[in-house]
Amino acid sequence: MKTYATVSALVLLFLLFGAPFVSAAVSQDYILGEGDLLKINVYDNPDLTTVARIGGDGMISFPLIGQVKVSGLTVITVSKKIEDLLSDGYLRAPHVSVFIEEYRSQRATIMGQVNKPGLYELKGYTTFLELLSKAGDLSKDAGDKAIIKRKTDQSGTGDGAITIDLKRLVGKGDTSLDIPVIDGDSIYVIKAGVFFVTGEVKSPGSHKVEEDTTVLKAITMAGGFTDKASTRRVKIVRTAGGKEQVLERVKLDEPVLPDDVIVVPESFF
Repeated sequence: MKTYATVSALVLLFLLFGAPFVSAAVSQDYILGEGDLLKINVYDNPDLTTVARIGGDGMISFPLIGQVKVSGLTVITVSKKIEDLLSDGYLRAPHVSVFIEEYRSQRATIMGQVNKPGLYELKGYTTFLELLSKAGDLSKDAGDKAIIKRKTDQSGTGDGAITIDLKRLVGKGDTSLDIPVIDGDSIYVIKAGVFFVTGEVKSPGSHKVEEDTTVLKAITMAGGFTDKASTRRVKIVRTAGGKEQVLERVKLDEPVLPDDVIVVPESFF
C-alpha cells in the first residue's frame, strides 16, 4: 500500500473531471424516497413548475393531477408518469423534467482499516473514494480489499456483497471501480496480512504481505542480510490448519504468506 496514490488526490481529480458527468447520469437512476425534494418543470408551461418534498406516504402534490405516488421510482420513471397523467385530458404531448433539489438523509458505515471509522451521512451522490476521504483515508494497516455489504443486490432482491480491489482503485487509479455508495451500505476495509523476519537481517520485524512478496523481497524489506547470515539455510515457520510447520532451506523466490515467520540463521563459517 506504500505505493498507492493518496485517496484525497484521486477524489480531487474525480471531482474536477469525472463527477459532474457521472452524477448527472446516476441521478436519473436514483430511487426516490421520503424526504427527497423535487423540482418539476413542464416545457412551455412555467405556471406548472412545482417544488415538492416526498411525504411519508411516498406522494407529492402536482397541479391539475393532484397526488402522485413517486417513492420507489427513478427520476426518469416519474417524468414519464407525470407526462402520462398530464396527457390524459390536460396537455397535449407534455415534456416533463424532474430534478432532485435535495436528497433525503442517507447514511453509510465504514469500518476496519480507515483512520476515522464510523457512520457518515451521504450528501446526495457519493462515491466510495469520497466516503473513504471523509473517513480519513486508509490506515497504514489497510489491505488490498474492501467489502461493501448492501441490503439488496443489483437485481433488487436478497443481500449483496461487493468487493473493491483497493490496489487497482487507489494504487493504480482505476476509477471505474469507484462505485456509488448508497443508503444503508456497510463497508469494511480489510486488514493486510503481515509476515515476520527474524535472525540475521539488518532490521528484524513485521511487514505487510503484498501480492508478489517472495522470501527475497521480504528480506530486502527487512534491510537485507547481515554479514553473519547463512543465505542458504533460510527457513519459514508457517501455520496451516492450526498446525505449525517448518520449511527448511527455502528458495529465495518462495512466495510469502500471511503470518509466515522467516528465519535467517547465522552462518557457521
